[in-house]
Amino acid sequence: MVEVVLFHHALGLTQGVIAFAADLRAGGHVVHTPDLFAGRTFDTLEQGVQHAQEIGFGEIIQRGARAVDGLASELVYVGLSLGVLPAQYLAQTRPGARGAIFLHACLPRSEFGSAWPKALPAQIHAMDADPFFVGDGDIEAVKALAGESADVRLFLYPGDEHLFSDRLLAAYDPAAAAVLQRRLLDFLADR
Repeated sequence: MVEVVLFHHALGLTQGVIAFAADLRAGGHVVHTPDLFAGRTFDTLEQGVQHAQEIGFGEIIQRGARAVDGLASELVYVGLSLGVLPAQYLAQTRPGARGAIFLHACLPRSEFGSAWPKALPAQIHAMDADPFFVGDGDIEAVKALAGESADVRLFLYPGDEHLFSDRLLAAYDPAAAAVLQRRLLDFLADR
C-alpha cells in the first residue's frame, strides 16, 4: 500500500477522475484528489485549459504544492494531462517521492530547474498519435527523461485520443485503459 496524490486533468475534478481514484483505492492504496479548480468542472478541454490559463500555470503548480502540505513526503505523484504540472514539479523538487506517473503529458525536466531525482521510478502513458502528446513535444520530453534515467519508462498505446483513461469521456479506450491500469497498479505495488 502506498500513498498517492492524483492531480486531475483540465476538465477538473470530474466523476471520471473520482472513478479513477476509486480504482486505485480498490487496489489498497490511499489516494488524495486535490481540486485545483475549487469545484469548477468543464465540458471541453478548451474551456478547462482557458480556465487554467486564467488562473495561471504557476498558480496551478502552487495549488498542487499546497495540497500536499502536511502529507508524508513518501508519496507517488500521479498527474492526468494538466495535472502533470504539479505532479512532475513535486516529483522533481519535493524530497522523498516514491514514484511518479504521468498520463497523457510530460514536460521537459528543465521546466522545474532541477535534474530528475536519482533512481526515482516513473511511468509515462499516452497514445502514439495523441496530437497533444506528440504534436506539442511531450514525447521528446519523455525520451530525454528516459535517456537520463533507466527508471523512467514510456508506454505508448495505439490511437489518437488524449484522455483515453477517463471512462466517462468519449475519448475513453477500454482496452488501452485496462492495460494502463494494470501497469499502474503493478507500479504502485512495487513501491
